[in-house]
Amino acid sequence: MDFPIFHLEFLGNRMLIAITAIIHVLINHPLAVGAYPLITLLEWWGLRKGEPAWDKLAYRIVFIVFIITTTVGALTGVGIWLTTSLVAPFAIGSLLRVFFWGWFAEWLVFISEVGLIMAYYLTWKRFATPRLKRLHVAIGATLSAFSWLTMALIVAILGFMMNSGAWTQDKSLWSAMFNPLYLPQLAFRTPYSMFTAGLFVWFCIFFVTKRDDPIRPRAVRLVAIWTLAWLPLVVLGALWYWRSVPAAMQANANVALLTQAFSQWHGMFIKIIGYTVAVVAVMALIGAVRPRALPRYALLVPFVLSIWLLGHFERVREFIRKPYVIADYMYANGVRVSALPVYQRDGILPYATYSAVKQATAANALVAGHEVFMLTCSRCHTTAGMNNVITKFEHLYGREPWDHEALVGFIQGMHLTRTYMPPFPGNEAEASALATYLRSLQPPAPAVSAAPAVLTANR
Repeated sequence: MDFPIFHLEFLGNRMLIAITAIIHVLINHPLAVGAYPLITLLEWWGLRKGEPAWDKLAYRIVFIVFIITTTVGALTGVGIWLTTSLVAPFAIGSLLRVFFWGWFAEWLVFISEVGLIMAYYLTWKRFATPRLKRLHVAIGATLSAFSWLTMALIVAILGFMMNSGAWTQDKSLWSAMFNPLYLPQLAFRTPYSMFTAGLFVWFCIFFVTKRDDPIRPRAVRLVAIWTLAWLPLVVLGALWYWRSVPAAMQANANVALLTQAFSQWHGMFIKIIGYTVAVVAVMALIGAVRPRALPRYALLVPFVLSIWLLGHFERVREFIRKPYVIADYMYANGVRVSALPVYQRDGILPYATYSAVKQATAANALVAGHEVFMLTCSRCHTTAGMNNVITKFEHLYGREPWDHEALVGFIQGMHLTRTYMPPFPGNEAEASALATYLRSLQPPAPAVSAAPAVLTANR
């Protein structure tokens, strides 16, 4: 197997992917998927009412959405492919093989979506007559459908990574696409995209209209009603999605929500999520009933809270599927489940193309241990940066020199007590070499000052 050698020490490989992917989702869902239907609705409403003010408002908002989606959105979309290819080519390669035709269809839809985005924005002012304006609204509706379809195809892959379902038996694209988590996750992401789009557009209204503009309170009321209407569907979709998550993954939720150090605060965190939903609902209700009552900066609160929830959802979704990167098929370190017995028998070094050594011995233990760390641990851990293993072992064994045999025992059995950790994919000699390497990284214990003892003696 061809293991990569890329390693971003200060940030960590998994964090590199996470930052890129989460930023992309935070742009894609509220703007690309949710905002275009709402903007099209505003444009259609103006056409129906015969009021150009609605059209002018919609155009100002679509300009903001167009700039963000075609710059940061596009860059992070490409960035996902770049980071996954660097960090986990084995995982992305496996997904490409499974979803080849699904991804091919998604790219066709995506290219069409980009063309529709360009057409929708660039032809806005040219399509000024009622007949052309109706055509323009149709372009917006088509763009909205294609934007949603792009997400719908990608959600199939995200669901597959958490629960591969019947694919492990029949290896069919149909089973992979319509995995057990596909519909529940789509039922959550769709209304959430529309809901957060409402909060974003609502916030924009206060910056693209003047205080005394008569269109402002009317637009706020319409968008607030849109936002409020989608909120119950968000809650129902979230409940369906959570109940569909495998029990083993639900068991990882405490750590996924708050990290291992604060996992005991799980109940409090759930309450915070509930309070967040309640605050957003109340503000949307006020906007629908009394659109002039809320100052524009107050709208930062629900928008930021909704983005925070979406970002945290992505973090939890990524974590709870551990120890897998593809459920029941590939571990988070890129080792296929079927290959694990072979690596535990022969060692992983003989199968690694870029390893400096092919076998761990007493003479090369330090070098072999570093290679084993890079192959089996560096997808998720660093040695001195974020999520570093030195801090982890200091929490376990303190600052005193670590016992070699204790480290070896933990490495070989860590998956038994920490179910989100994959089994160690190496033999006894490689576990010993890894322990040697980790011990070489341990900082020296702080010297104990003798001054207090001397002062006591002098007294």
